[in-house]
Amino acid sequence: MDAAVSSSRRLERFLAGLLQYGTWLASVATALGTALLLAEEYWNVQNPGLVSGTRVVTAGIALFILLPVARVLVMLAFFLRERDYRFVAIAALVLMIIFLGFGLGMSVPSHMQGAH
Repeated sequence: MDAAVSSSRRLERFLAGLLQYGTWLASVATALGTALLLAEEYWNVQNPGLVSGTRVVTAGIALFILLPVARVLVMLAFFLRERDYRFVAIAALVLMIIFLGFGLGMSVPSHMQGAH
């Protein structure tokens, strides 16, 4: 088996595991946060101040958002190690677009969000 094919398959397996376990973790965090919110709302369970349900749900959603970014970062590191600079440039461009979109989204004043 060719070394390049072998390392490419390792990358694919690693990325598949990252996305699979990351998705499970984000799903569990979101479900746990929702359960905490429901318990607080309907059964009047007092949160001992450790973690609120809203924060747990927010963390789960943030994980869902960060998983694709982590995937591109891993691919960038892999291609740098392999010295495949064409794909390094592509991964860096994708990251730049993601961060530019994030920056633009954060810079929009709140009164303009949702305006049509």
